[in-house]
Amino acid sequence: MKPRISVLTSGVSDLEKSVEFYRDRLGLTTKGIIGTEFENGAVAFFDMHSGLKLALWSRKSMENDTGIPQQNPSALEFTLGHNVVSKDEVDTIMELAEKAGAKIIKPASNTF
Repeated sequence: MKPRISVLTSGVSDLEKSVEFYRDRLGLTTKGIIGTEFENGAVAFFDMHSGLKLALWSRKSMENDTGIPQQNPSALEFTLGHNVVSKDEVDTIMELAEKAGAKIIKPASNTF
């Protein structure tokens, strides 16, 4: 079997606000929230590269699906990397994210 990851799902506290952030402020492509007709079904998918999708799903729905009780959210549970072509693009993306309401925890810097 060849391993394939096609969807990365992030649990969010406020689905509508999270969709607004990723779609309207960061410019990621989505058809919006779907599945609202199902209890615990509302989800938003964002098209990424090579067929990969980022899914946003409410933490409450994830709790219902997995049977694992919600715990206090932590920024250490999940990170997303946004690779760019140039250092100039880093500044642009960081400014865009900050203007969109992201809290910059660590300023951009050279890395390994």
